[in-house]
Amino acid sequence: MDSAEFSRDPYPLLAALRARGPVQRIGTGNGRTTWVVTGWAAARAALADARLSKDTARYFADRPSGRDLAPAVSRTMLATDPPEHGRLRKLAMTAFTPAAVARLEPRIREIAAELADALAARGSADLMEEFAVPLPIAVISELLGVPDSDRAAVRQWSNELFAAADPDTVDRASHALSDYMTQLISARRAAPGDDVLSGLIAARDASDRLSEPELVSLAVLLVVAGHETTTHLIGNGMLALLQDDALRARLAAEPALLPAAVEELLRYDAPITVATFRYATEPIDLGGARIAAGDVVLVSPGAANRDPAQFTAPDAVRLDRPSRTDRRERADRPGGHLSFGHGPHHCLGAPLARVEGRIAFEVLLTRFPDMRLAVEREDAPEWRRTRLMRGLARLPVTLGR
Repeated sequence: MDSAEFSRDPYPLLAALRARGPVQRIGTGNGRTTWVVTGWAAARAALADARLSKDTARYFADRPSGRDLAPAVSRTMLATDPPEHGRLRKLAMTAFTPAAVARLEPRIREIAAELADALAARGSADLMEEFAVPLPIAVISELLGVPDSDRAAVRQWSNELFAAADPDTVDRASHALSDYMTQLISARRAAPGDDVLSGLIAARDASDRLSEPELVSLAVLLVVAGHETTTHLIGNGMLALLQDDALRARLAAEPALLPAAVEELLRYDAPITVATFRYATEPIDLGGARIAAGDVVLVSPGAANRDPAQFTAPDAVRLDRPSRTDRRERADRPGGHLSFGHGPHHCLGAPLARVEGRIAFEVLLTRFPDMRLAVEREDAPEWRRTRLMRGLARLPVTLGR
């Protein structure tokens, strides 16, 4: 599952695993028993099961490792369990409520329009490099108070954290980003601003507040998670739209359909194919499999989102699926995609990602109605080789009028 072929198209292998059963044991070569969850019902259950721990520090405590990850990266909120996870989440979540995100929408739209203006000056572009990457980077950097002059370095370190099969690069990037955020926090503490980082420094819950290591770790998590997944929501989504002329034209003509389109594109090609590490703290029966205490469990949102037991025509983009706010039971979807997870670790930044995706698609489709792929449809696009993230390295397009 870490091959170039899997990066290009993971869905045939995931479908083959799912056909054998929703939970399958796989070989990893490291001596650990590892299970992959590919069925929607089993994946949703696993994501909410408190017996599947994300406390990686506890899991690896007695397992020697040659890695040198910065603690701010290895011990993020994602790698904690309740009640500690709930405490950290509560202190951080005020910046990402739907109301807080709604206040950001005018600025997000301004940034998207500025990027589109720059694209309009040329007849062709790499949509990843010139739109899908800089939009979320600019948004999360403004939220956290990262100066313009530092954003290129922050982006590079963030990208390197997901470098596949290159642990030394990942470790170096983890320390570089951690050191940078430590310095930025120190600067914001001395001179607070109107940004999320200043708010986190001051955040309190009764007598509780974030410790210095927790502040650094949360800042690193927000800057990385705040742009990587949204970048690939935009990139993967635009690729799907560029391969469907009728759908692209329909969305350009009916922007009211864009919220539903964002949900469907998240389902169709999720930015995260396989979620982060979990392990069983006690024996668990899941999807017909008996998982022993200590076994590693990898939940695949990408596979679950295309489970034919849950979605009709799962390998097609369909706007007639119920939206996430439609709670009526329907034969093809009594529940939605799992691209933002489920349960206590449901993505904190989901409201922001949804707004950024909707605005990005609206701006690109209305400003460039004649946009086309600059490669033949039968040619495979270039996908990044990364851990966790599924996204394009390049998306060359011609812009037309």
